[in-house]
Amino acid sequence: MEINDNDKEINSAWHVHEDGTVHAHHGHTHTHTHTQTKAVLNRLSRAIGHLSAVKRMVEQNRDCSDVLIQLSAVNSAIKNVSKIILQDHIEHCLVEAVKENDQEAIDKLKEAIDKFVK
Repeated sequence: MEINDNDKEINSAWHVHEDGTVHAHHGHTHTHTHTQTKAVLNRLSRAIGHLSAVKRMVEQNRDCSDVLIQLSAVNSAIKNVSKIILQDHIEHCLVEAVKENDQEAIDKLKEAIDKFVK
């Protein structure tokens, strides 16, 4: 997982394990353990590749219907990645937050879900 400067400002510590799982401390008392990091990164790479292909289609003046169909596939891929991230967060991060009574983490998830479902 690549960690950019923005992430470093948000997170005080990142830990990447040999199996590709990542956990980070976000100023809360619990850690974030992500078991699906490799799957998420692979799916994002595919979605980025697909979106690049759509860009080429537009540059080549391809049929609008074909472009829209491909954009629909990209949207679907991104929604599926989001579902994996949400499921992973609930199964690991949120469970820890509830155990530790970390209301801030629970509130952040509520806020993220509100933005996600808009």
